[in-house]
Amino acid sequence: MKPLEEILRNAARSDKTIVLSEGADPRVIQAAVDARKQGIARIILVCDSEAEEAQLANAREIDGLEIHRPATSSLTKELAELYHSMRKHKGVDPEQAMQHALVPHVYAALLVKAGHADGCIGGAVLSSAEVIKTAIQVIGVAEGTKLVSSFFLFLFCEDHHVRKGACIFSDAGLVVDPTAEELSEIAIASARSYQDLTNDAARIAMLSFSTRGSAEHHAVSKVQQATMLAREAAPDLLIDGELQFDAAFVPEVAQSKAADSPIEGNANVFIFPNLDAGNIGYKIAQRIGGAKAIGPILQGLSHPANDLSRGCSSEDILHMIAVTTAQSVHKDTKTTGMERTV
Repeated sequence: MKPLEEILRNAARSDKTIVLSEGADPRVIQAAVDARKQGIARIILVCDSEAEEAQLANAREIDGLEIHRPATSSLTKELAELYHSMRKHKGVDPEQAMQHALVPHVYAALLVKAGHADGCIGGAVLSSAEVIKTAIQVIGVAEGTKLVSSFFLFLFCEDHHVRKGACIFSDAGLVVDPTAEELSEIAIASARSYQDLTNDAARIAMLSFSTRGSAEHHAVSKVQQATMLAREAAPDLLIDGELQFDAAFVPEVAQSKAADSPIEGNANVFIFPNLDAGNIGYKIAQRIGGAKAIGPILQGLSHPANDLSRGCSSEDILHMIAVTTAQSVHKDTKTTGMERTV
């Protein structure tokens, strides 16, 4: 669990504010309280009604934890005006903008967009589709990025795991059937995410049912092309493909199937060719392999916003708060670095 412990420690060193849009859910409340106890982030809980707000009365006594109800918040007018300015080209009038701003998950995303918070999280109750659509529409895509994708951070820490540590599976939650160009962008984004979260060098495997031309198929050709594009776009990254999972994960198999592989069977960023493979693969690793999965974590947004599984625990939400905080810290670092360069 060392990678996760490091993420939690790093988050505790920051002073970020994370918005939880489903503030009345007991799991969310518990995660918010735990996050404050551990100093991981300042928290805003968004509730939808007077009854929910009353339910959260005790939380107001916790330092660094705020309760917002859009219907009574002093910020709602400002956020509605912001939403109108962003969506009026789509025919949204001021009255409609106000109605959107009153919706908790939209309100949460607008808080981030307006700079009142550093990241937001939802999905413990709401569908992933609605959380992600709102994040893209309100928070928007990062400059220079064409694609929003997702990844799962996996932690291998059980006795039966032959290799301990962290890795990333991508995309296992969002992009259904990426083109070669999109697959290359997912690979580069995932490598940067891995490095940001673990402070370790990424070793990227572009996965397929073929290793180095052992099979011929248009699906294999897509991964081969994506590998070439990713290498051209990010020559500083260690990328190999196409590889079967065993050739990417087991050094002895890599020696047999791809003896000249620069990652030598020690990949830590696994790029799946489509969502079928990614989603099935991550659930097998989690449910049969016993690995701890955090995600889906979104990448490619201008500010952090993340989705939760509706089956999540309070601990899962706490870990997502830490990851969202870490994303915000690294976003600030990169922005500052860009400004210095300019």
